[in-house]
Amino acid sequence: MTEYKTGTYLSQITIPQDMRDKFALEDLPHISEDVRQYIIDVISEIGNSHFGASLGVVELTVALHYVFNTPYDQLVWDVGHQAYGHKILTGRKEVFPTNRTKGGISGFPKRSESEYDTFGVGHSSTSISGALGMAVASNYKGEKERQHIAVIGDGAMTAGLAFEGLNHAGMLNDANLLVVLNDNCMSIDPNVGALREYLTDITTSHTYNKVKDEVWQLLGKISKFGPNAQAVASKISSALKGSLLKQSNLFESLNFRYFGPVDGHDSIALAKILNDLKDIPGPKILHCITMKGKGYKFSEEGDPTKWHAPGIFNKETGEIVKVVPSSPQPPKYQDVFGHTIVELAEQNEKIMGITPAMPTGCSLNIMMEAMPDRAFDVGIAEQHAVTFSAGLATQGMIPFCNIYSSFMQRAYDQVLHDVALQNLNVVFCLDRGGLVGADGATHHGAYDLAYMRSIPNMIVSAPMDEIELRNLMFTAQQENMGPFSIRYPRGKGVTTNWKNRMKAIPVGRGRKICSGEDIALLSIGHVGNFCKTAVEQLKTINVSAAHYDMRFVKPIDETILHEVFSRFDHVITIEDGCLMGGMGSAVLEFMADNNYTSRVVRLGIPDRYIHQGTQEELWAECGFDTQGIILKVCSVLGVEPHLKNRLAGGMK
Repeated sequence: MTEYKTGTYLSQITIPQDMRDKFALEDLPHISEDVRQYIIDVISEIGNSHFGASLGVVELTVALHYVFNTPYDQLVWDVGHQAYGHKILTGRKEVFPTNRTKGGISGFPKRSESEYDTFGVGHSSTSISGALGMAVASNYKGEKERQHIAVIGDGAMTAGLAFEGLNHAGMLNDANLLVVLNDNCMSIDPNVGALREYLTDITTSHTYNKVKDEVWQLLGKISKFGPNAQAVASKISSALKGSLLKQSNLFESLNFRYFGPVDGHDSIALAKILNDLKDIPGPKILHCITMKGKGYKFSEEGDPTKWHAPGIFNKETGEIVKVVPSSPQPPKYQDVFGHTIVELAEQNEKIMGITPAMPTGCSLNIMMEAMPDRAFDVGIAEQHAVTFSAGLATQGMIPFCNIYSSFMQRAYDQVLHDVALQNLNVVFCLDRGGLVGADGATHHGAYDLAYMRSIPNMIVSAPMDEIELRNLMFTAQQENMGPFSIRYPRGKGVTTNWKNRMKAIPVGRGRKICSGEDIALLSIGHVGNFCKTAVEQLKTINVSAAHYDMRFVKPIDETILHEVFSRFDHVITIEDGCLMGGMGSAVLEFMADNNYTSRVVRLGIPDRYIHQGTQEELWAECGFDTQGIILKVCSVLGVEPHLKNRLAGGMK
């Protein structure tokens, strides 16, 4: 492993207590600079990591750990893209270069990894609810002095869960909760001007808050306003503040004390403000203005989306290192979706596109540019995305709702009640289906085949290649289709000649890829390509395998299954999804219902959480890459060991 220099200050810090013991307030900018440079040095060389979000909160991270007694004081990071500085300062500096690699540290806070990671995250907008639960538990246990801090940002405040947490916290005046809003100006417009600095100074001073508390308590006892004095005073205060700011304050209306906006890159001022806020009771929010990619010239001046996760780059020039292939490469599935939906929408005026905050990630940005009145980014709001799509469908539109498989879980109730129960023609395009790689357990799309097939009226499909994706999209926008799910993986397909003339696929109809005599392989989705390669390699040791691309998990092709179970004693199902309830389970259910007795072996994601690594490493770990399929076939058929070993030795 490459050794990285950690800077004069950072080299003396292993855990936050070192920072508190060894350094004065005036040293915080130097510590921040060391942390920022370390992030740049490491991420520029290892790639495969997020970048801009963590650079934007370096000063905030340093100030939080300097002021609060972590890990006793509970610090909860939202999403986790912003937590690299946190990891570096909390005992993981030396292993930080293993970030997001197999066997290395997670790219997100993870409770099993460190006591400083108080709440596991990966999906957005959970920090406020999680930290509030901790605060209530601390109160119950008599730990009145314990602090609880939720750092939320990077667009996460747009999700309903964040507002649900705020709404509940505002009811609990004894909850020792501080919400830090990391506003990088990409989601919430910042207030500007001298008034904000004045309000910050006055509302964070000990004197102001002591007087405010004493007046508040006094008004509840004796006042010309009578028993409702506190309510009257609250209305007067809100009216005054609203008048001065020419707008109402959302957070104050939810019974939070609002402080800010403040400069999120002034570590000394942040530390002073945070130290003051420690002594102010009840729920409060500190609004910090930050810049994504702060401190690295090329990310500051460049496209924030590009520098969110740039891969390997030259830190001196800002040039992102890209390997130029010597021959044409297959496209990413997401790009096939992006171009195909525009093509379909040009032919069908009813089609609309919806995504919750991932237009670039899912390539709906292509449609948003070509047809801005027919494509919508609704923010990090998966539940709204689904029900909004349902509303469109009631009026005859055909919404293609594109959500990452892992994030689709957040809107399951809406799929059930708002779409499927009403049998509405909403097309769910589930990107990142299956194992996604370095993002790890929080982002794997392991469950959609299983949870979608349990819903009445739902059609559940997965294409084996780009051409099949286009055909399924074409099929899904036919009249009276009802709810239709199409899932496809992260990354590239398998063919460069993919812009076919699209055709409808009969719903519930699979296809035979090749015939065979010894064993039947039933696959769903992209992993069918692994089967295809495995079949060819098995021929070299005289194993004849039939291969069927099922295409639909629901309705499943019963004609194919009758053929398979009538002809084969040995059947293997292969899917890049959870084994419990997935395609293999559907095959077993069919076999039991029809009194077949073949031996069925299922390959897929086992009943445990799979952590990070490359997709290839994780497919191999779960045993359904090409080699895993071959070894399982040989095991089921009892192929002689020397033949199996000879074949395994020649596999790549």
